[in-house]
Amino acid sequence: MNTQLALELPSSASSNTVVINARCTLRAEEDQRVIVVGGLPVYHYCAADAVAEAYAMVMLVESGFAQQTEVAQAFGKSERTVRRQQERYAQTGMVGLGRPGGWRRGRRRVSGKRLRLIERLKSQGVSNRGIAQRLGVSEMAIRKLVGPSKCEEVGELALLTASSGPPSEPPSIQTSAANIESCADHLELHSTKDPAQESVVRQEHAEEAEPVPMSLDHDASDRTFDRQMAYLGLLDDAAPIFRDGSQVPGVGVLLALPYLVHSGVLQVARKLYGEIGPAFYGLRTTLLTLFLMALLRIQRPEQLKERDPAAFGRLLGLDRAPEVKTLRRQLGHLAAHHHAEQLGAELARVRVAQRGDLMGFLYVDGHVRAYHGERTISSAYVARRHLAMPATTDYWINDRGGDPLLLITADINASLTKAFPNLLRQVRAAIGERKVTIVFDRGGWSPKLFRSMIQEGLIS
Repeated sequence: MNTQLALELPSSASSNTVVINARCTLRAEEDQRVIVVGGLPVYHYCAADAVAEAYAMVMLVESGFAQQTEVAQAFGKSERTVRRQQERYAQTGMVGLGRPGGWRRGRRRVSGKRLRLIERLKSQGVSNRGIAQRLGVSEMAIRKLVGPSKCEEVGELALLTASSGPPSEPPSIQTSAANIESCADHLELHSTKDPAQESVVRQEHAEEAEPVPMSLDHDASDRTFDRQMAYLGLLDDAAPIFRDGSQVPGVGVLLALPYLVHSGVLQVARKLYGEIGPAFYGLRTTLLTLFLMALLRIQRPEQLKERDPAAFGRLLGLDRAPEVKTLRRQLGHLAAHHHAEQLGAELARVRVAQRGDLMGFLYVDGHVRAYHGERTISSAYVARRHLAMPATTDYWINDRGGDPLLLITADINASLTKAFPNLLRQVRAAIGERKVTIVFDRGGWSPKLFRSMIQEGLIS
């Protein structure tokens, strides 16, 4: 007689399985989660991935496998959370399912107890940076609560005063001794009781040394605030800010900056041109750009198009170097003053004061320079190109060490004999009454010229 076999009934869900409904289950395998629908795995994710878990809830509801209530109960969330995840996925996709980083919007960063401490420290004259270091938060968080510190207000006032000139009625700012001490790292204040005396001190200080530019930006790669100040007409020149870096192209040209400062070009240019108007790229930056272009063998402003503005800007201490049209506009402002000849004469006087012992012998030599302008001039033989073309002649006057003293552009196609009287007058104006020996080539030989120059007292 055949016996009936016992059939095994399906066992209940194991402890690592969560039943969502009759069709769907959520199984846990170590740190992995698997969603099974009708006995088939349809989705799996890591338990630590919050975005993938949110998508699993959205997928179950959107596909019609489960209701919002069932999904919320199985995943331990509220129905509102499931509904919010659906809305985010519909608007921005998977990106919307991830919680944005940073502080949650609407949550206070500083408690009420700390607010009272901040107010007490602020009343004692402590700067925003000092308060932030004491509380262990960022300086921006303190600034949003109490506003800018007094040192920044004083710095903005100094920037406005420097750009617009001394006002008729200087505004008053209440600063305590603690505020001034906290601002010492940012700004050096000089105050006098007499306004006339203050202007004299400021003028003497300006003639002695180049003014130190000031910047309210802290990131060398982002000069947004300084550019906005220049746009509003409150900044004459952006201050250089350098940042750390490796393999910076052309960084070796910065070794020549001490020579530029020692030559007196910046001081003389500021004396003759003043400022070229409110601008981010001011007079000092324009001269420094031209100086670095000469060292990098960039002959014309148009060749800046071949350079990376950000890389070249790092050499200037800025986020970007000036574009071609900006540099040409600044050169147009400088040329409108017609001070090129005076600039050369002033630089010659500075060089005589620095290297007077080398002015006993002066060497004069002429060089033909090709002319590419729009005017029609006569042609001259250009030795470099071995042909005759429109050209002018530049006369270089060098000292005993071979360093240039003066550069004089003579009249078109003027020979050395015709240019000699003007050259000697400018040399005498630069070096004074000291005796010098002029060395020149055969192009300046003319007994008639020497006789007339002796009669005029130019030579003896």
